[in-house]
Amino acid sequence: MSTTTVAVAPLTTQEAEALIDAARATAEAADVAVAVTVLDAGGHLLAFRRDDRAVLVAGETSTRKAYTALQLNAPTADLVDAVQPGGLFHTLPTALDRPLLFIAGGVPVHRGGRLIGAIGVGGGAPDQDHGFATAAVRSLA
Repeated sequence: MSTTTVAVAPLTTQEAEALIDAARATAEAADVAVAVTVLDAGGHLLAFRRDDRAVLVAGETSTRKAYTALQLNAPTADLVDAVQPGGLFHTLPTALDRPLLFIAGGVPVHRGGRLIGAIGVGGGAPDQDHGFATAAVRSLA
């Protein structure tokens, strides 16, 4: 049995900026002011932008959504039910001293099947934010 590991290029700052531009363009087309955060695979900030008209809290929510998507390697939209009473992760938001946020708008970024980062969008309705983030990730592929 062979266990060859193939190196995957990390998410670059140029790609992070492209993700932000794509998310913002999609949000602008919907007339929604947003904040967008892109993290690398280690959870470090690669890029951030908040539209002038976006509510201030959008910056914090976009970052927490990206961090949550990265840590759990899943879109935050898929995790909302898991933190409800009786859900698999019901106590997770309060059990950890981490900036997790289980609201749609965070999406992991993969290359070659490997997690290389995450994007978070805040400022619109959760379903809108999820759509903006998903569109950005699709544009990177």
